Amino acid sequence: MKRNLLLLLLMIGLATESKAQYKPIEQGSGLKFTIKNLGFDVDGAFSGFDGNINFDPQNIANSSFDVSINASSVNTDNSLRDEHLRGESYFDVKNFPKIRLVSGKVAVLNKSGMYQLTGVLTIKGKAKQVSFPFSATPAADGYVFKGGFKINRKDFRIGGVSTIADELEVDISVIAKKG
Repeated sequence: MKRNLLLLLLMIGLATESKAQYKPIEQGSGLKFTIKNLGFDVDGAFSGFDGNINFDPQNIANSSFDVSINASSVNTDNSLRDEHLRGESYFDVKNFPKIRLVSGKVAVLNKSGMYQLTGVLTIKGKAKQVSFPFSATPAADGYVFKGGFKINRKDFRIGGVSTIADELEVDISVIAKKG
């Protein structure tokens, strides 16, 4: 019995050890967005990545992403606009300091090195399902993940009635290292 228990514990330890665990790193990572305001493109970015990424291209079904960014890091190269965006009618960073993405499913796409993430994006406490393709390129001691998607800002109660467009594009590039 002791031998079977020891064998079981060893197998669990090996299974846990083989799970590829990565952490997003700030340097070189970025989340950028583009939205139209009065017909002109306005670009912005967020920083302050945190979370856990379990990624194994040999076992995609067990891969998962749970990452967040610091909502107060919003940067459009206009300090007055950025302060306004941190306010209650936009990102309400005082009450909702993080924007979070948690995968529900990661799958292989037909293209080499391309995958599909389906998960839940939470902004201002409002959760919506998103699905988008991404690439995973091996890098020193980790991966570079790149993907993009479109969302409707009103789905997350961002901006109310405004001169900005409802839809915005999000581009993500995350460098993740073994953690």
